[in-house]
Amino acid sequence: MEKSLQVIHVPAIDQYVDILTKSLSPSNFTIFKDKLRVVDKTLIPLRRRIGIVDFLDFLTEKNSVIYYEKKLEDIEENVRLKQSEASLAGEEARAVFVFFKSRFGAASAFHLQLSVNPTHWITELAPEPRDVYWPFFSESFTRRWISKLVVVLVCTTFTVVFLIPVVIVQGLTNLNQLEILFPFLTSITIKFVSQIVTGYLPSLILQLFLKLVPPAMEFLSSIQGYISHSDIEMSASRKVLWFTVWHVFFATVLSGSILSMLNAVLDPKSIPGKLAVAVPAQASFFITYVVTQGWTSVSSELFRVIPFIFSWITRPFTSQDDEFEVPSTPYHKDIPRVLFFGLLGITYFFLAPLILPFLLAYFCLAYIIFRNQFINVYAPKYDTAGKFWPIIHNSMIFSLVLMHIIAVGIFALKKLSLASTLTMPLPVLTLLFNEYCRKRFLPIFAAYSAESLIKKDRQDQNDATMTQFYENLVNAYKDPALLPIQHSPYNNDSIRSPLISQA
Repeated sequence: MEKSLQVIHVPAIDQYVDILTKSLSPSNFTIFKDKLRVVDKTLIPLRRRIGIVDFLDFLTEKNSVIYYEKKLEDIEENVRLKQSEASLAGEEARAVFVFFKSRFGAASAFHLQLSVNPTHWITELAPEPRDVYWPFFSESFTRRWISKLVVVLVCTTFTVVFLIPVVIVQGLTNLNQLEILFPFLTSITIKFVSQIVTGYLPSLILQLFLKLVPPAMEFLSSIQGYISHSDIEMSASRKVLWFTVWHVFFATVLSGSILSMLNAVLDPKSIPGKLAVAVPAQASFFITYVVTQGWTSVSSELFRVIPFIFSWITRPFTSQDDEFEVPSTPYHKDIPRVLFFGLLGITYFFLAPLILPFLLAYFCLAYIIFRNQFINVYAPKYDTAGKFWPIIHNSMIFSLVLMHIIAVGIFALKKLSLASTLTMPLPVLTLLFNEYCRKRFLPIFAAYSAESLIKKDRQDQNDATMTQFYENLVNAYKDPALLPIQHSPYNNDSIRSPLISQA
């Protein structure tokens, strides 16, 4: 929020105890939440049979509903005890949300170094309450730094290891070279079978492998030290995008060269020439990829087959009283896919124009279907104020520069010196335009200007609803693990609330 800051790595000194926000990670209450969920689901069907008492209950003079309600009350009491323990003086978290009455005051505090030690009293703009990712809320600077290093190492390892199945799969498109390595493949004489093996099968297998990438990158981003779901999803989107570009585009384009020249040493000066030869050779594969990955993805997005099957399987195990959770847009899956198809369109529009109708059909279907999904299916969980746009901008700049490099290589191979010379300034001009955009527009996504903040603060001075806003702000940022609970049927405030108030 514009008027809120998060301060982490607060020194554990007695003079600071009174200003600490008492909080605890929800993971400490997982066992109690699970027990509440199980008992609550068990209680619902029993209440429907409240007038039926089986023979054993009749003999023991104990009704099942009363028994489980008493058990539920005991679990609630244990949870409240744990919540009260989290509120004791020795359990404060070394992080705090600080609220300001003006946006300009919050921005000033955000840009100031509050301590001589730069690793203490670290300030960052607080996300909106529903966007907070609580597991890393109170983690120290050191642990966040170590988490980022570990994630970078794991991502690098995952990227390198993933090259093995990609190269093997893309080797199917070079059946002649595979016949040299594996002579038994020469027995495939049926033209239809060979077309499936070299055309459709590689794209299908690659698509199945790539299904694992978005969940893996989202998990890695979640342990990277971010305190908001939006930052996690933006980080996952970047990882998935560049992972896709590296493996689907470059690994596919260079796979034939890798199989034929295993001992060759890459020369950076020869990259344009190699791309000029290899990229057009994979045009048929990418056309198939657009059909298998693009068209099927938007079709499955419309019908949502997998969520439907999952809901159909879990329906017998859930109650009709369970509240339906509206899904949110999976940005880390959809944005990289759309941007990658944009890269294919930019790089192939002059190499293989036949791919353009397939891409046009994909983008038209995607516009119609996602427009319907945004209106009728998905519900936003948070507002990022357009912070995903720099990812899109950087992807477009990269696609243009790559297209220019390939064009220079093709004109050089065809010995068109004039065309090659006229094309060489284009990458430089594109990078200069990108640098201008970074200076002119990128700061808007990083922080708000003082002029706009002061203007909004003056408008708030005449807003009668600000008093109610400040009252609600006190309880806006609360750890879900410390919220009052109500699972038992009794309407008793003393049972719902923690033993020690968190206000």
